[in-house]
Amino acid sequence: MKLQMKFLSVLTLGLLFFTTALGQETLPFSDEVKKIQQTTKEAWDSTKATIVFTGSSSIRMWNNMQQRFPETQILNTGFGGSQSSDLEHFLDELILDYQPTQVFIYEGDNDINAKKSPRNIIGTLEDILEVLQTHTPEIDIVLISAKPSIARWHLKRKYMRFNKRLRKLASQTPGVRYADVWSIMLAKRKLKRDLFISDGLHMNTKGYDLWHEVIKNYINHTL
Repeated sequence: MKLQMKFLSVLTLGLLFFTTALGQETLPFSDEVKKIQQTTKEAWDSTKATIVFTGSSSIRMWNNMQQRFPETQILNTGFGGSQSSDLEHFLDELILDYQPTQVFIYEGDNDINAKKSPRNIIGTLEDILEVLQTHTPEIDIVLISAKPSIARWHLKRKYMRFNKRLRKLASQTPGVRYADVWSIMLAKRKLKRDLFISDGLHMNTKGYDLWHEVIKNYINHTL
């Protein structure tokens, strides 16, 4: 009996340690999100209406966003390398804490490259939309299409299937719109190769000029 009790005690301690370790597990991007929070909250004026742009590196590297849209307060909470499932973990920290009236989301690019199916990505985005709209029913949400790129042009068909599903999701969800940045980066169905920096993935100023031409039509100037 003593031996059995000792075994149960060891087992209990082991389970307790395992549970504690799980509770303390750091999610990917946790440190980066903390840094983004610190920087963003220092710049954020809570008395002003706020538009949040978030998503992966194409958002993170758009470093003159406020200058592009000077009429409203813009917060860039993008985090490079992220996928839609990563954003789902940090909706409070990257979006909801700033009480935005409008949010632009760019996710799916890295998901496709990570071999996730368009259906899987859309499922995650549906969950994200549900959380945002439940928390802030009046929020205006814009889903930005995946962009084409030199580095990932071999995956173009998967990107096109994803964008088709993303457009459908937006059209079927009240309060959600779809911004197509894919088409403007092509000429006669061929990629405009002068829009990218040396890695063939991220955009240069010319690329962001085209994004601005699209996105400016979705900015809510009535805030």
